[in-house]
Amino acid sequence: QVRLMESGGGSVEVGGSLSLSCATSRDDYRPKCMGWFRQAPGKEREGVAAIDSGGVATFADSVKGRFTISKDNAKNTLYLQMNSLKPEDTAMYYCAAEPDPGGGYCPRRGLMDDVYNYWGQGTPVTVSS
Repeated sequence: QVRLMESGGGSVEVGGSLSLSCATSRDDYRPKCMGWFRQAPGKEREGVAAIDSGGVATFADSVKGRFTISKDNAKNTLYLQMNSLKPEDTAMYYCAAEPDPGGGYCPRRGLMDDVYNYWGQGTPVTVSS
């Protein structure tokens, strides 16, 4: 079993920045694809960004040019740098990861939640105007 632990959420004003992190509970866990999802109140969960083990990333259109996803393979930690934040970015943000072994659906299906077996508890992001 693998646990994912997000951190870094908080409140920020429009135009501000936040950086999210997602640590995994096992050093020997090497998923081929990890991603970030978000769910705003009253809305469905949506894929934000995903990255494969080679560093190829994919982004939702709504965050392209503003968000960056990266992964420190040595620390087995996933990051999401969010810049130029907008009120519509307000949501609970979740980290997700594929099974290991298996997976390999990034980047083509990296924003689809059925790719992932493991999910974190979420970290809240609030953007106020």
